[in-house]
Amino acid sequence: MDIKEQIRELATAAKKAAALAARANTAQKNATLREIAKGIEANKTFLLAENAKDLQAARAKGLSEAMLDRLSLTEATLASIAAGVEEVAALPDPVGEVAALWRRPNGLLVGKMRIPLGVIGIIYEARPNVTVDAASLCLKAGNAVILRGGSEAAFSNLALGRVLGEALVRNGLPAALMQVVPTTDRNAVYELLQREDLIDLIIPRGGEELIRAVVSQSKIPVLKHYKGVCHIFVDEDCDIEMALNIVMNAKTQRPGVCNALETLLVHEKVAPLFLPLLWERMTAAGVEIRGCEFTRRLLEGAKIATEADWYEEYLALLLAVKVVANIEEAIVHIEKYGSLHTEAIITNSYERAQRFLNEVNSSTVLVNASTRFSDGFELGLGAEIGISTTKLHAFGPMGLEGLTTTKFIVYGNGQVRK
Repeated sequence: MDIKEQIRELATAAKKAAALAARANTAQKNATLREIAKGIEANKTFLLAENAKDLQAARAKGLSEAMLDRLSLTEATLASIAAGVEEVAALPDPVGEVAALWRRPNGLLVGKMRIPLGVIGIIYEARPNVTVDAASLCLKAGNAVILRGGSEAAFSNLALGRVLGEALVRNGLPAALMQVVPTTDRNAVYELLQREDLIDLIIPRGGEELIRAVVSQSKIPVLKHYKGVCHIFVDEDCDIEMALNIVMNAKTQRPGVCNALETLLVHEKVAPLFLPLLWERMTAAGVEIRGCEFTRRLLEGAKIATEADWYEEYLALLLAVKVVANIEEAIVHIEKYGSLHTEAIITNSYERAQRFLNEVNSSTVLVNASTRFSDGFELGLGAEIGISTTKLHAFGPMGLEGLTTTKFIVYGNGQVRK
């Protein structure tokens, strides 16, 4: 069977399974999720052995330590993955929720009911935990899912897929609800992206290069975020110590993630006090600062920031710093160079805080808090499938609700239109 036919059969099976997932009740879905969590614990020896094959191949290819870290499964990470599935089981089921009801003058009762999206394709890179995280969220939201992980995690993903399938079957659901694409052939991704007749949404998770490649090839709607160029604006009226703590946390707590701070904007009136204090802490933490001319006059050791730095998602201990004249300049800078991901303002001014919230149109906007809170779990969603910087149909961290849509429901008692 060639790749095209293989993907067609896989997607057709997913489409049929999605109809069953949409009808599955909450108890059945939760029982399946708990079975998945138990299966991960019960099969950890098998899962670790398969992951070791991926790690051996990755080392032979000379993959970086960072990549190896993402790829690696341990007893602790498997326990964490299983706990995450249990958390999804404990979340409220969004399917069937009636979001609103209103009465029309003719007596019709109109409402909006939450329903699954259908079949979701997830295309991702080296993190095998995504296999389980994405599958669990899709099931709870009543969807079928097709999982295509990176070739570097092929053994791990197929092994986890086997655990998922066994749990589904034991709970009366088809294994086709959660399928791992069984080939590493890159043509499989292209064929998957052409099946607009069978797949309802594509969610890519990985670097900008992967996401742009998916978008350019897909006939299916793609929920995406290219990168996280996150900003913090330190206002003239701020608590200096609070600002220092927030900026340090946003940049250094975990610099390699999409909600880490990349560009710092500082009001010119507070910059002479704030930036030297920040410099001491950032230097101690090993952060390189690339600054505008004003910044470099205050910080002798700072490197010069080029135009390219304002667009850059470093994902490393690098920080671009620009001194601005006012909040207007800060907002204009974010609008030009930002990626619609996450921005924050540090201020004691209610008026400027509200202006920042109203005028900055990124998917998450914070006042006096770290950009690192742009995360489904931290925002109370319980878990997330990813972060969307496209405004249709979801914007920001996507939890279970983001994996559903709504349909209109109408109750009548004989009304006809005149």
